[in-house]
Amino acid sequence: MDDYTFLPALNVDIPDEGTLSKVVYKNDRVRVVVFGFDADQELTDHTASMPAIVQVISGKARLTLGASIVEAVPGSWTYLPAGLTHAVYALEPTVMLLTLLRE
Repeated sequence: MDDYTFLPALNVDIPDEGTLSKVVYKNDRVRVVVFGFDADQELTDHTASMPAIVQVISGKARLTLGASIVEAVPGSWTYLPAGLTHAVYALEPTVMLLTLLRE
């Protein structure tokens, strides 16, 4: 028996003036969350207790990573070590995939 998960599309209905998050997969090693941000929505400074990977699927977001600020666009990939202070600000409607890695 094959043990895999296939999602043909990460369709997200981005709420007007809001943010949506939905767990799309989890097991004992990883948790994957898709986010939908309307323009000008944000996740303020916070940290995670585990390493994470951020991938922008659509839209454009400003990521604050410690003391650095980068612009994330579709196809961008960011690794965040555990404990790094970070934030997300959607410059336009944005869909982002967050993968949390359990060590």
